[in-house]
Amino acid sequence: MNLTLAIDCMGGDFGPSVTVPAALDALAIHGSFRAVLVGAQDAIEHELRAAHALGNPRVTVRHASEVVGMDEPPVQAYRRKKDSSMRVAIDLVKSGEADACVSAGNTGALMAISRFVLDMLPGIERPAIMSVLPTMTGSTYMLDLGANVDCAPEHLVQFAQMASILVSAVEHKERPTVGLLNIGEEEIKGTDVVKQAGELLRKSADSGGLNFIGNVEGDGVYKGRADVIVCDGFVGNVALKSAEGVARMLRNIIGEEFRRNLFTRILGLFALPVLGRIRRRVDHREYNGATLIGLRGIVVKSHGSADRFSFRRAIERAADEAENGVLKRISDRMAAVAAANSTTTAGTA
Repeated sequence: MNLTLAIDCMGGDFGPSVTVPAALDALAIHGSFRAVLVGAQDAIEHELRAAHALGNPRVTVRHASEVVGMDEPPVQAYRRKKDSSMRVAIDLVKSGEADACVSAGNTGALMAISRFVLDMLPGIERPAIMSVLPTMTGSTYMLDLGANVDCAPEHLVQFAQMASILVSAVEHKERPTVGLLNIGEEEIKGTDVVKQAGELLRKSADSGGLNFIGNVEGDGVYKGRADVIVCDGFVGNVALKSAEGVARMLRNIIGEEFRRNLFTRILGLFALPVLGRIRRRVDHREYNGATLIGLRGIVVKSHGSADRFSFRRAIERAADEAENGVLKRISDRMAAVAAANSTTTAGTA
């Protein structure tokens, strides 16, 4: 399958010095796609020349004269900067010239431009930000991570449906388990919205739809209780940032303790292989790349501070979703759900 990925090379903290080498790394590893590098042509070609890749037949450069700042208001970004690297990359997905877009730029602007240019899939009222998190048993997909601060119960169900389809396609799991993030496992706990969402998810499970396992507490996320964890954007973003903070704190504490004196330094040398394996298992760079799910196109958001390795992982995530036909699967599933609901409503009337 010949796929094309549009890569916003100007986004993030480091721009072309990271995004271009990362794209070349991804191309070298995977032979299934080509890349359109979007941004300032001179800067991109400078990096290609340095990597001896200028003229690579699988690389095309698309010039964009503007850049969306990391702190730029989203409305201003999509209304005034129509030739930004972010906008041009998303336009390529809209026109069908690219199968997916990857950007490390301003999250709010990326969501606003993507929603404006691509629009929503039929049956989906709001997009969500979904990412992969490491767990004790492997990994889990969690959404929403910040796109929607307030959600109705129906929105949480839609998030669960979309994520379930994506996980089924990418992880090749027939019926991924779905958990609802809550303050307790009991059905009576949580806000009214969460309790109502739980009722809807249980009805879906009873009718053979989602593989809903019930409420999952915060610690259950990292125990690997479910393949998909659903919550609103406020809770999800707080949970994600808290986990990232704890991980950094533990990494610093462990480093400080091993550097405390000569004896602990020697112990640290013996512990290096184990520490290395631990670091690889929980390395946030390995899981870089959040999907803006619910749009009429595949858009993957990389962390703004991504290095060469982690930005490559975001590119690979976008390619994986495009290769597995995630967009069509979600669209078909939501159309089937809408048809079933319409039939049920007609039968009740």
